[in-house]
Amino acid sequence: MRQYEIARWSHGPVRADGTHFRYEDGTPYYPFGTTVYALTHQPKELVDKTMETLRGSPFNKLRLCVFPKDFPYNKNEPPLFPFERSADGWDMERPCLPFWDELSRRIAELGEMGIEADVILLHPYDRWGFAHLSVPDVVKYLRYAVKRLCVFPNVWWSLANEYDIMEYTMDDWRLFAKTVSEADPHGHLLSNHNMVIPWDFAEPHTTHICLQLKEVDEVSRVIRDFGKPLMVDECRYEGNIPWEWGNISGWELTDRFWKIVCQGGYASHGETFLDPEDILWWSKGGVLHGESPARIGFLRTLVEGLPGPLTYGGTDPSDAELLDILAAPQDYFHNEAFGNLKGKMSLSQLRRMLLDGREFRGVCGDEAILVYFSRSCPGIYEFSLPAENTYRIELIDAWNMRRESLFSGVSGKVICPLPGREYMALLATKE
Repeated sequence: MRQYEIARWSHGPVRADGTHFRYEDGTPYYPFGTTVYALTHQPKELVDKTMETLRGSPFNKLRLCVFPKDFPYNKNEPPLFPFERSADGWDMERPCLPFWDELSRRIAELGEMGIEADVILLHPYDRWGFAHLSVPDVVKYLRYAVKRLCVFPNVWWSLANEYDIMEYTMDDWRLFAKTVSEADPHGHLLSNHNMVIPWDFAEPHTTHICLQLKEVDEVSRVIRDFGKPLMVDECRYEGNIPWEWGNISGWELTDRFWKIVCQGGYASHGETFLDPEDILWWSKGGVLHGESPARIGFLRTLVEGLPGPLTYGGTDPSDAELLDILAAPQDYFHNEAFGNLKGKMSLSQLRRMLLDGREFRGVCGDEAILVYFSRSCPGIYEFSLPAENTYRIELIDAWNMRRESLFSGVSGKVICPLPGREYMALLATKE
């Protein structure tokens, strides 16, 4: 049995709430996602095994595709397709009802486990022709898919996986967003996932930010710019396949989750370990092999125990503010030596310098402050706490999943001892 609270359907659909998420009944929702792209395109026994794994996992959101996927490690022919074949190709007037029944059943099963289904409506990895449907056929398909699946409270809409490498124009994508939004009477969450070029998150039907990023040190800036919740739904995967996007360590993926959460965002996991039968979690599911899921679960438990959602509490200057800093660097850094940099640094160089030294500091108003040190190994840290409150301070070991009480009843400036190891954090909670 999972040690995480299962959110029953009585909470209703998830909604955007400022830069965070809540269920329709007001209950906070903190997404800790994972990815099984081709979940329902596998044999029943494998899908059942995946669902069993999810039931015991820390994940409360799952990305999955409607259309089958053709990609390395994912070459099997699916048992069913979304539409019936005709002499001219796919007959978009004839949905394959057993396919949609199975997809619906699995989404319902996820909902019973408290897992949101982030349904990916289009993607480019295809050998059957679904990635090259005409715009009218896409619109026809979207209307059917939304009508069929919008009855489930735990559905989110993702227009595509890596929309920017598909052949449709931006006007086409805006039409697709409008079509989904207008066809959904329940107003489920909607966004779009990129490979290189981020979607326009100011688009009026888009409810939240969805990003693929390798470097996650500046997601707080994106949240500030758009004022919407942010999911980094792909920040590379724990695994050992040849491609760099799928061979980071469990340490690295855990580190990225912590950085994103401390900036007020949320993230999704993926796992790509070589397998003799090509059953890789990120595409086909099965069982989890990595070291990050347990650590992600530890972070989820910590976050859900806070008095509210985290927002970024560190320095996050805009481009205009950076230009002001460049004009008078010594005023910003409070050190005359930096005056020698005046006129020598570019905007990008200054941003990189600030990011190299940035503090990953998430705050819940004055109720809680979480500071994550990532790979830095300080021996002490000076906490500056509000003088009008008293706080309990804990030392958090993100990798070994331990919490240790350091102080209670403290306020103002507090010098905290640290063990000089990587992946440590401090949590101050108002008493």
